[in-house]
Amino acid sequence: MSDTDVLVIGTGIAGLTLALRCAAWGTVRVLSKRRAEDSNTNFAQGGIAAVFGAHDSFADHVRDTLRCGAGLSDPEVVRTVVREAPEQVRELERLGVPFTLERGHLALGREGGHSHRRIVHASDFTGRAIERALIERVAAHPNITVLEEQLAVDLIMASRMHGRRDGRPVARDRCWGAYVMDVRDTRGTEPAHIRPVTARVTVLATGGCGKVYLYTTNPDVATGDGIAMAWRAGATVENLEFVQFHPTCLFHPQAKSFLLSEALRGEGAVLRTLDGTRFMPAIHPQAELAPRDVVARAIDREMKRRGDAHVWLDISHRPAARVKARFPNIAAELARYGFDLTKQPIPVVPAAHYMCGGVRATLAGRTSVPGLLAIGETASTGLHGANRLASNSLLEALVAAHHATGEARRVMRRTPRPPRAEPWRAHGMRPSLESVVFEHNWDAVRRAMWDLVGIVRTDQRLAFASRRLAVMSEEIQHDYTRLKLTRDLVELRNIALVGRLIVACARARRESRGLHYNLDHPRPIAAFAHPTRLTRRAGRDPLAARAWQPL
Repeated sequence: MSDTDVLVIGTGIAGLTLALRCAAWGTVRVLSKRRAEDSNTNFAQGGIAAVFGAHDSFADHVRDTLRCGAGLSDPEVVRTVVREAPEQVRELERLGVPFTLERGHLALGREGGHSHRRIVHASDFTGRAIERALIERVAAHPNITVLEEQLAVDLIMASRMHGRRDGRPVARDRCWGAYVMDVRDTRGTEPAHIRPVTARVTVLATGGCGKVYLYTTNPDVATGDGIAMAWRAGATVENLEFVQFHPTCLFHPQAKSFLLSEALRGEGAVLRTLDGTRFMPAIHPQAELAPRDVVARAIDREMKRRGDAHVWLDISHRPAARVKARFPNIAAELARYGFDLTKQPIPVVPAAHYMCGGVRATLAGRTSVPGLLAIGETASTGLHGANRLASNSLLEALVAAHHATGEARRVMRRTPRPPRAEPWRAHGMRPSLESVVFEHNWDAVRRAMWDLVGIVRTDQRLAFASRRLAVMSEEIQHDYTRLKLTRDLVELRNIALVGRLIVACARARRESRGLHYNLDHPRPIAAFAHPTRLTRRAGRDPLAARAWQPL
């Protein structure tokens, strides 16, 4: 466990793809904080955007992506990702992903913001099909070790290593792996063993941070661990104000985070208020196929204007046989809750879904911290800008993993074997006696983010959120230093930090652009047509409640 060439933290499409490719020339250890299949990838329904249609073109896909990104996407990154998309899809086919076919060719769906049908999919649970194929390949590879129930607590930096050549401070800190908590045997507040896992190259592929919000489509593992660890290690983060809310999450008291794919709207589903009125045609020329930020805000506005708890998603006017054939898994899941997708409208609400920003990184994953790469949803490469085009996320993960493989090999070739890391020093040994305090803070952080930093924001709400989160973070950090660590406490610390980073970025952007909509600044402003970047600097705290200027 203590030494490897490449340490990959995360078992989604980005991390597993990278692990497979790096295993051709080095040893790879892959950490999953729960089971290997517990990832955002496994819950992805839609598919992968790629140009295969006869009337489609790379230029059209690039244009759609740039338009959706609202002026903040990097055009060169967009062109690279779009050009490489077809080959990445073919590579997944070679790995055994059973994509849906029509007349012997890849079936292509359409989703919001796209000008053509270009969504390659495996029925209506594409992510699950990809995850299974990758896990099977990774598990069979002799150079890869997958370790489940292993939670990365913090990164190992050069300043915490044995064998330093001199006693002076490190001028530019370097990452040498991670401190990892074994949570297999923990119960409740019982502590877990934490040990250093060193590596020449460390890759953050930890996915998103939907659990920062009270309502999300993400699984429980999405607590922003990669962003939080990278920030504490000194990495630059950017564009965290751009949180994408998926417009259509099932509204049902017993359903947890069940997303109703945008592909439903691509096949003709419409949105209606509770009295049956269709409202999207009056809001955007593409109606239900408008970009997600437009649709989510429209639903939010209708719910608030009418005082309704949800809206309807209705595809009952389409042929029942075709709907069931295209969406068998969604139809079956809805049937568990008493809904017939082909005969009645389905109650839906928006929910936090995808982080368009993240750890600032190149398409090859290089961050501002030597030895540390970031790929997938954890990273901000410049592809998504202010708003992600539907089904570009799995695509970005594949292309980034391809480029990061070369970057990891270059880093490893010029990096010696890691020196011995300091053992983990536990600060606190007291067990938590009052779980109610932890549960209150867990709920309070997420509720503050939902109420104050949600789909629609104001300066006053953001200032209030900044103060509230600062107080709660102080309490959480106090517990972190005096109590025995558990997985729950580590994750709570991370969501509180990521919440504060989101607020800091949102306060810096005094305009409305893409996914960031501020009622006090309702229009885009040319002076803000650049990424919002935060970096820790001596003598300046970008998370201070009064701070709002970008660094």
